[in-house]
Amino acid sequence: MDNEHQDVTKEEAKETLSNYVNIKKFHFVMLLFFTVLATAGISIFALSFGDEKAVTVGVQERTEFNKLYEAYDTIQEDYFLEYEEEDLINGAINGMVDALGDPYSDYMNQEETAQFNENITSSFQGIGAEIQSMNDLITVVSPIKGSPAERAGILPNDQILAVDGESIQGMSASEAVMLIRGEKGTDVTLTIQRPGADETIEVTITRDDIPLETVYYEMNDQNVATVQLTSFSETTFDELTEALQDLESQGMEALVLDLRQNPGGLLPQAISISNLFVPAGETIVQIEESNGEKQVITAQEGDKVEVPTAVVIDEGSASASEIVAAAVNETADIPLFGKNTFGKGTVQTAEDFSDSSNIKITTARWLTPNDNWVHEEGVAPTTEVDMPEYASLPYLNIDSNLEESMLSEDIRVAEQMLNALGLNPGNIDGLFDEETVSAVESYQEENELEVTGIIDPETASSIMLSLREQLEENDPQVNSAIDYLIEEAGIEAEEAS
Repeated sequence: MDNEHQDVTKEEAKETLSNYVNIKKFHFVMLLFFTVLATAGISIFALSFGDEKAVTVGVQERTEFNKLYEAYDTIQEDYFLEYEEEDLINGAINGMVDALGDPYSDYMNQEETAQFNENITSSFQGIGAEIQSMNDLITVVSPIKGSPAERAGILPNDQILAVDGESIQGMSASEAVMLIRGEKGTDVTLTIQRPGADETIEVTITRDDIPLETVYYEMNDQNVATVQLTSFSETTFDELTEALQDLESQGMEALVLDLRQNPGGLLPQAISISNLFVPAGETIVQIEESNGEKQVITAQEGDKVEVPTAVVIDEGSASASEIVAAAVNETADIPLFGKNTFGKGTVQTAEDFSDSSNIKITTARWLTPNDNWVHEEGVAPTTEVDMPEYASLPYLNIDSNLEESMLSEDIRVAEQMLNALGLNPGNIDGLFDEETVSAVESYQEENELEVTGIIDPETASSIMLSLREQLEENDPQVNSAIDYLIEEAGIEAEEAS
């Protein structure tokens, strides 16, 4: 592909985007409190030294804030403990944003803003999971590929109830992130409620550097490439075009675009990437503001992906991922394989205050080219493909050995994992019996571990790694897309055998 054209396309997408985002200023909140104090001071001075003459201040009165003024004055006059005025300002703004009842709108102080910016501009240290607050519960949108959260078995829609034993119910996503993140090498214990499970699980995760790369790719012997986008950051479009150039030089004949577990990101990136697949002049996305006005963003001329393409989606595909999936499906008839997506159909605008804090609010909703609003509904796949049941098994988190005659939920999970690996642990009932011992011994022998028949932390970690590798090698959703493309691309049957 032509690098010069890539830059033009990217800039055009950003310019197009700027036409429909009307950024509203919220600095009035900070000014509001200073105005109250200044007005009060002038009034007191005039009444004390100016023969009680009335003072007229040239600021438009905002009567809707009278109660707020009164509350602030009451705290100043009567509250008997020390407090920071900045905390009152932040609390007032937080209260207004929380009152919107929108999980995607948020006020962030300076530290939270810095961490928010890290997500899209640089690396950071933590567990690597996109979260949001839904109905006062912190919910996982998706773990990041290669992150500690993914390795620990965290799944989309997992609810995080507590962090290191501290309840986070009712917290905003930004507040929860402050507790979950930390220095590389430190541990954090999450209390997880998994949909469909009766009991919570405790997962201890060691924080690490979160990967910067957002594009991963490979090509099989049939020249069918699989490209996975893990998020839409500032570099994703460039990473993708470089990957496609490399794959084209290797003789790519078909492409699987994997958007699973991708929580979204920057809208301009989604537009630029969609432009690679959507025919020129066709709609990519429609942005509708509160007044009903729509900005229709259409695909531009330029380099396009010409090989047969399929897209893979799942419950962790959200926001920008859904924009791309819907655009290529509705305009270019590119089929979607997998499961229904997350369902986030709104657009947020972030605005910095002068003190480097930030407010992020929903300013519009987006519609697909066919006028569909996917919010809380998601994008449906063309072909629904389930993952195997073992793909959603919880993390096998053990502090002590599991051995014969023991009975626990961890043992039941281990039995399910051994069964998925083709080893027979007997009845899957949580009882570590002779058949379970035999299955563990077989696994240890096959994987060159000390044969003890006991599941120690090393064996548990190895079992989970084997299961993950098996899933990557026998991924039914990707395989379904590849089978479709082999036929679509006319690849000879003997080449695919």
